This record gives sequence, C-alpha cells and structure tokens, in this order.
Amino acid sequence: MTYSFISPPNAGRFVLSNATLPAAAVTGYQGLVVEGLVRADIVIADGIIAGVLPPGEAPVELAKSDLKEGMVWPCFADMHTHLDKGHIWPRNANPDGTFPGALEAVRADREAHWSAADVKKRMEFSLRSAYAHGTSLIRTHLDSLAPQHRISFEVFAEMREAWKDRIALQAVALFPMENMADAAYFADLVTVVRETGGLIGGVTRMSAALDSQLDMLFRSAADTGLDVDLHVDETDDPAAETLKAITQAVLRNRFDGKVTAGHCCSLARQDEETTKRTVDLVAEAGVAIVSLPMCNMYLQDRYCGRTPRWRGVTLFKELAAAGVATAVASDNTRDPFYAYGDLDPVEVFREAVRILHLDHPLDTAARVVTTSPADILGRPDMGRIAVGASADLVLFSARRWSEFLSRPQSDRVVLRRGKVIDRSLPDYRELDSVVGA
Repeated sequence: MTYSFISPPNAGRFVLSNATLPAAAVTGYQGLVVEGLVRADIVIADGIIAGVLPPGEAPVELAKSDLKEGMVWPCFADMHTHLDKGHIWPRNANPDGTFPGALEAVRADREAHWSAADVKKRMEFSLRSAYAHGTSLIRTHLDSLAPQHRISFEVFAEMREAWKDRIALQAVALFPMENMADAAYFADLVTVVRETGGLIGGVTRMSAALDSQLDMLFRSAADTGLDVDLHVDETDDPAAETLKAITQAVLRNRFDGKVTAGHCCSLARQDEETTKRTVDLVAEAGVAIVSLPMCNMYLQDRYCGRTPRWRGVTLFKELAAAGVATAVASDNTRDPFYAYGDLDPVEVFREAVRILHLDHPLDTAARVVTTSPADILGRPDMGRIAVGASADLVLFSARRWSEFLSRPQSDRVVLRRGKVIDRSLPDYRELDSVVGA
C-alpha cells in the first residue's frame, strides 16, 4: 500500500501530531476553535485514543506522524442508504430520471433479479466501497414487499455478522403503508424485523387512511419494541403533509421509541405558517430528520425540457434551529433513484454544504456526517474523537475548509483501531456478472 501524503507509524503507541480536528466531532477537549476547527495531538495506544492534547504536549518518547495541520476526522456514519438497490443502474436504468421512472425500474429489476446471491453480491460491493472511504456505521433500508423481505433480511443478517468488526450495520423494512391491510403479510414482516434486530419503516402517502395506518404502525412498533424510520413526503407537492401526521401520531400514541423521517421534501414547498407549525410539531414529538441532498436534487422538480426551480431538499436549517436532530446521508447509489454516488460521506458532506448552504459559517457542519447521525442511530460511542474511543479515524492532507471542500480527498488515509487499512476500491467489473457492464 502507498499513501500520498502520510504513512502513520506501525506501532502500538504513537502520536498524530499537529492535527486539525473538526471541533463539532471532538468530545472532552478544549482548545482554540477557529472556524469550527481546533488543533491537537492525538495519542493512540493499542487501537484506542489515549489522549487528545494541545499541540506539542504529547509524550516525546512516542513515535510521531506530523500531520502538518492536516485534518483528522472520526470515521463516518451514513444513516440512510439502500444497499439492496445499489449498482443496478447498468441492468435497469431510470428511463427519464423521474421519481415514477425510478419506482418502475426498481420494481422490474427486483421482480426479475433480486435473489439472495444477487443482493449479496451488490451489498458486499457497496460495503467494501463504504469501508474504503472511511465509514464505520451504516443504516440501510431494505425493500420489503413479499417475498423479498425474507430474502433481503436474511442476506442482511449474514452481511452484518461478516462485517461486524468493520462496519456496524442496521436495517429498516421499507414497504408501502397500505400493505399493512394484509394482516398476514404485516405480521410476518414484523416478525422478520424483530428477529433480525431491525427497524420498521414504510413510505407515507396522503390518504384518508393515513392516520389509522400510522396508529397501527406505532402500536405494532410499541408492542414489539421496534424503532421507526420512514420515507416521508418525497415530492414537490405542497399538499403532502404526512410529516405533520407522523408527529401527531407519535404524540397521540405516546410512542416512546425513536422515530426518524427521511426526505421531507414538500416541507420546503409550503408557506411559512404551515412550515412553522410542522417544524414545531417535529421538535415536540422528538422526530429526527435526515436529508438526502444528492438524491433529492437529482429526482425532485425534474420535468422533461424544463430547468428545475428548487433544490429538492427539506428545511434543514429551520429544523435544526428548532432543536430537531438532523443529519445528511448518501441514500441511493447507482440505481434508478440516483444514478451516481459511491457511499462516500466526504462527497455527501461536500455536496450538502453546497446544496443546503451549511457554510458561512462552517463551525458545526461536520456534525451532519459524524456525531449527529451516530447519535440518531443510538451509537453515541461512534462518529466522534474522544479519549477511550476506538482509533477509527480518517486523515486528510487538507488543513482548512477551503482545501477540504475543493477536492475529493482521494488521498485520505483511514485508520481502524489505529491501523492503516487498504483503501483500494472494488472494480466495477466485479459486478459485470450480475448487472452487466
């Protein structure tokens, strides 16, 4: 293995000296913070962060790698992905880039190809990519129409075990809410999710039955001890207000599990009075929000021959200002819902800063792919630099935000438990046998 800018010592105890850390992702260390960045030496002992000290204060007898003010981040948390859909684009592309086009292309591909072997091959490829980029925690939604729910959750359980020392994995059942009307199917789905240690999800749509569907979902989740993660209002229609209905259902049912809502695009299409009311309800109900800026910008407001008029994302800043837990994530990867992407949180962060205007200032922006998603996923031990935490770190030659956000950071170095990993990305040709070239 070769590294473009640094090769950390191959030692049990060493120091990453003269490093620049995103202060929002550091716990228990106080230093001079400039534009959300703080200088420090990081002491690593036997795979654990043993100290975060002011520059120059690390023990002199330890081997050192001088970062020359290069950034050190914790490994990333990617809290909304679709590992089961990944990389099917060469086999079944979206014909027009629209949301309906994506739905139909995925449906056709799933029905024709999604055997256990097919899902496993593509999921493994995605995990290898995410690992090489520096991700240590992923939540994936799994298409869960019968009989796919049993196929994909079984594959997921196998992958979770195989990858447990590299990436912590969580899974959510994704299905149309109206399918709960099939009592036998829904009972079996809940059983599969519970036995796999997953979450219950679903896609909410405006209908006369929405409130009763949500009541049924939350009652079932409460009875079985499941948390909830939903796909919400992924549309430019301002009349779509299922996010409000979700918050009211959480409060009405006194649901005390964790609830996450993804997308929530239509919130940005509504008037100020409506959005203020909904944002306040989201805060009151304790619902976390994850924005998927790359996929939302790709799909939303796409009409043939017409330039898009809006960015497709939710009211991220307003939600955060109201005290709502917020994060961003990759979402889809090379499938009909998003033709691009590589499960690289650096790309997601870079694009989120631009699309959501998370800059000026950038003081706390780093939280959206580190501490915030880790906390939402119930893993406060991950996504942060802290004494006692595993030395799962990503090293960058970039010293300042302008340098970090202006390049892909392809020369980054990833440490897992203080050891450099092989960052070689899998070759797309490996998928030719299942999805074609």
